[in-house]
Amino acid sequence: MKKQDFFVILFAGLILSPFFIFHDVYAFYLKFNKEHALIAAFIKFAVLATFGEALGLRLKEGVWNRKGFGLLPRAVVWGFLGITIKLAFDIFSTGTPYFMAHLGVENAETALAGDFSGLKLLIAFSVSFCMNLIYAPVMMTLHKITDMHIINNGGKLKAFARKIPFAELFKSINWDVQWHFVFKKTIPFFWIPAHTITFLLPDAFRVLFAALLGIALGLILAVASLKK
Repeated sequence: MKKQDFFVILFAGLILSPFFIFHDVYAFYLKFNKEHALIAAFIKFAVLATFGEALGLRLKEGVWNRKGFGLLPRAVVWGFLGITIKLAFDIFSTGTPYFMAHLGVENAETALAGDFSGLKLLIAFSVSFCMNLIYAPVMMTLHKITDMHIINNGGKLKAFARKIPFAELFKSINWDVQWHFVFKKTIPFFWIPAHTITFLLPDAFRVLFAALLGIALGLILAVASLKK
């Protein structure tokens, strides 16, 4: 373990420990998450998903950050993606049970709010399945394009002041990796099962758990990069 690793672990512990030690901090989180859900989603993904990318870089290159990587711009992007993820959670956790009810599944619309049962597991899986097939590929592709744009601008915040050449970057994506690994493997074998667990959780913890999965995403991105 390098000295940097020790300081990162220590810093993470100092940030997270108050939520487990002090009841008032935990209560504040619940209150803030309920009253300012989109801001909370921005913060969670900006911190946790970006940490996941830094972890991926650590495993791939042995460092937590490097010139041109652009941790701060990536955090901004993840913050805004976090807002879209929160919206996707609300849309699919409402719309999918409504659709399942039309298919004849009784009590589908109230299942996620109840105790664990076979019905709740079915609805949670259905929500995750629909969200990851419809929303996830778009989000993943947009994330890939913004990553490339940040790198092309030296990892600096000035990237946001420049027009993103979507068509050019879209064509330059390694679609062999994006399709065969990111879409065909991680979505069915990781994201759908992982988000099934997400929708089994109380609503206040779904976005937080999804943001924690951003750490896993960092590892996936590292593997995808190595597959190039």
